[in-house]
Amino acid sequence: MPKKNLTANRASLAHRINYALRNPGRVPKYMIRAGRDTWLRLRSPDHVSYYRAVMKSDTAANPEAAVGSKSHDRWLALGAMQFDYLKSHGLTPDARMLEIGCGNLRAGWRFIEYLDTGNYYGIDISPDILMAAQETIVRHDLRDKLPTLTPVRDLKFRFLPDAHFTVVHAHSVFSHSPLTVIDECFAHVGRILAPGGWFDFTFDRTEGEEHHVLREDFYYRTETLIRLAEKHGLAARFMDDWEKLPHGQSKIRVTHGSTAE
Repeated sequence: MPKKNLTANRASLAHRINYALRNPGRVPKYMIRAGRDTWLRLRSPDHVSYYRAVMKSDTAANPEAAVGSKSHDRWLALGAMQFDYLKSHGLTPDARMLEIGCGNLRAGWRFIEYLDTGNYYGIDISPDILMAAQETIVRHDLRDKLPTLTPVRDLKFRFLPDAHFTVVHAHSVFSHSPLTVIDECFAHVGRILAPGGWFDFTFDRTEGEEHHVLREDFYYRTETLIRLAEKHGLAARFMDDWEKLPHGQSKIRVTHGSTAE
């Protein structure tokens, strides 16, 4: 995967014109996406409602593409990458895991298979993608592992128990979230995180101006997210070795306390 430009502002007019000139074949698809953005923005009272509608539209076309995979092989590869990384960074079968934005279980089916029975809990704002997740469970014959899948309206986790989850995971969630949604998550994830537990999340990193593209893709500076976590009494550290893998996002690990371990 080519190295990402960490200073580009993809929302700027100059960038969009330059991108269109270099990739004329992608212009029609972008225009369709921009039209959908305008229509859904007018009909959605908040960002979660907006992105739920985006996922409904994308899932109807192709559930694997809806979670960012251009092919089934890529869907499998990205799921394996997430699983292998977490397994090499502390995930054990007895972990009690919450996956935020579990999608159609691109990585989740591997977590379910690996974890002890009943130890996987997946949530998503999209009921449509959770229907696809059920099919993934059936396809991989994981019903006996008793995974839990739950649709949510927000990231306050009000229905989940205190200090329960030893591992919380969110891949490609904050890359589609404004700071208000991320702040809400940080404000409440500490309550459900067990002592000694950790929360890994990915994000689209920029070293330039923070921006978003069509309210679907958000780009943040690392220090912005670390400071936001610290505001809620959480320690956060950038996971440098994740950057060496073939993907387009960055990763931060959050723990309780003033210093990340």
